[in-house]
Amino acid sequence: MTRKYFGTDGIRGTVGQAPITPDFVLRLAHAVGRVLKQTEARPTVLIGKDTRISGYMLESALESGFNSAGVDVVLLGPLPTPGVAYLTRAQRASLGVVISASHNPFADNGIKFFSAQGTKLSDAWEREVEAALEQPPVWADSVNLGKARRLDDAAGRYIEFCKSTFANDLTLRSLKIVVDAAHGAAYHIAPKVFHELGAEVFSIGCTPDGLNINKDVGATHPQALVQAVIDHSADFGVALDGDADRLQLVDGQGRLYNGDELLYLMADDRLGRDEHVAGVVGTLMTNMAVEVALQARGVPLVRAQVGDRYVLEEMEKRHWILGGEGSGHLLALDKHTTGDGLISALQVLQACVRSGKTLAELLSAVVLFPQTLINVRLQPGQDWKANTRMQAATEAVQAELGNHGRVLIRASGTEPLVRVMVEARDAQQAQSCAQRIADTLADN
Repeated sequence: MTRKYFGTDGIRGTVGQAPITPDFVLRLAHAVGRVLKQTEARPTVLIGKDTRISGYMLESALESGFNSAGVDVVLLGPLPTPGVAYLTRAQRASLGVVISASHNPFADNGIKFFSAQGTKLSDAWEREVEAALEQPPVWADSVNLGKARRLDDAAGRYIEFCKSTFANDLTLRSLKIVVDAAHGAAYHIAPKVFHELGAEVFSIGCTPDGLNINKDVGATHPQALVQAVIDHSADFGVALDGDADRLQLVDGQGRLYNGDELLYLMADDRLGRDEHVAGVVGTLMTNMAVEVALQARGVPLVRAQVGDRYVLEEMEKRHWILGGEGSGHLLALDKHTTGDGLISALQVLQACVRSGKTLAELLSAVVLFPQTLINVRLQPGQDWKANTRMQAATEAVQAELGNHGRVLIRASGTEPLVRVMVEARDAQQAQSCAQRIADTLADN
């Protein structure tokens, strides 16, 4: 059975259009509640959200849906996605629910779920929920209805958890840090975490109005952070996305570091402290320079499909603790059960403070390969995989690149596009090779 509503990260869409409507979200919560009641007499669910104006409406719909199935609800208010995952585990709740569309604009929203252990739920669980959605509701009678209450100190508890992942013998004192929360879920949390660890903090993207989440700020628009770091003569800049599970970092020179580089640094820091790093999980898009640098340290890199969900699955299968994507979704399973932009930032800053080195010095072994990505629009019915000219061009390019580059061709999951990516040590060569392959698709 294929999933009708769930995508790679919960259910997401434009507010007011199916499925992100209050009536569907109420039915969704009722169906989830019925699934929970199969194994637990009185489940408790935590609900957190980001700062979108639609969060109020969807929160109310979820609360009603769960209560109508006999499930108790604890409202957390605005809280980062990884904060909900943490509190679900810490509060021994049955399930965690996040109302967020992550890095999307404010007009979108979504619902995603965490298990009692604070981890993403399986495809099988999602299929079970979708099957329950097809059944008529079974409303609880008055004596068995669920109740709702608010956890007033949810933000404070999560702040203390984040700080606990930073070494007790280190401090951020004497550092100037610009924090950009993308007008999102960490607006009232991220500045306090760095301030309470000793840093002088300057904030941007921390004044949400319900409509400005991710607008020209945050991890998807890092130029605002780059400029703020320069303006304040800061040592670092930290940019999160709307639900704070994604990270971009800027150094004092205004240079931006992506998730691929930060993932290598996290592995290298552990190796420098004589910790064993069995391997690291990246994605098909992870820059080849990271793979080469890790191999030089004796650490293998395994590539998963694009998406932090698939990275996590591969990590769990191999019992590895480090993984991530260039977009800034970074996972350190010895610190948290899910990707966390704040905790990832603290891991990187900890490495800088402990070593006394800059980001540039710590990452001197990683010189990212230039990547060229060309999107080719497909004609209706075009079978790009059967294109023999493309296959021949791809083989010729890979032979030309040898061990100093690679080719990745994959279909878009949302549009009729084929993405042709070529990575090489030389930017001009990457562009030329990618264009040669793309031309064979466009001419077909």
